[in-house]
Amino acid sequence: MMIRHLRIDNRLIHGQVAAAWMREIGADKVIVCNDEVAADPIQKEVLPTTMKDHTVYVLSVDETVQHVKDHPEEKLFVICKFPQDALRVLESGIDVEEVNVGNAAPLQGSEYVLVTKSIAVTKEDAECYRKIAELRGGVLTSRLTTMNETDDFLQMLEKNGL
Repeated sequence: MMIRHLRIDNRLIHGQVAAAWMREIGADKVIVCNDEVAADPIQKEVLPTTMKDHTVYVLSVDETVQHVKDHPEEKLFVICKFPQDALRVLESGIDVEEVNVGNAAPLQGSEYVLVTKSIAVTKEDAECYRKIAELRGGVLTSRLTTMNETDDFLQMLEKNGL
């Protein structure tokens, strides 16, 4: 069972995902992983059309875990909308090669700190990111695009008082 790359990005699929990340990580299929998105018939229909050359599944967290278990031969790129989605996937015990915090636009009405110009983090998110890092041997990275350097996300949280 292999997830090549698990990206936390609340934009889900966008241009850079379609091209650069798929090439970089050598995945053959994409899973958009979030319970609310998977329950939305419009997003479930539209998101797969954004990557015509690749198979895209739009699944709940539980469906994602089951899919990975049922298809161990697939090289998957999983995009979780929120860190809480990623934590649930990791807590299932599935093997994940790399976890990356990509983008987290601020959610209206939340108290957040911008740790980069594209990552907003609440205190609750910071706790979740730390739990993810614990499951990853104390490591959690952030990389906005394949052209960017990889940063230590835990250091970024600390530097911003989270």
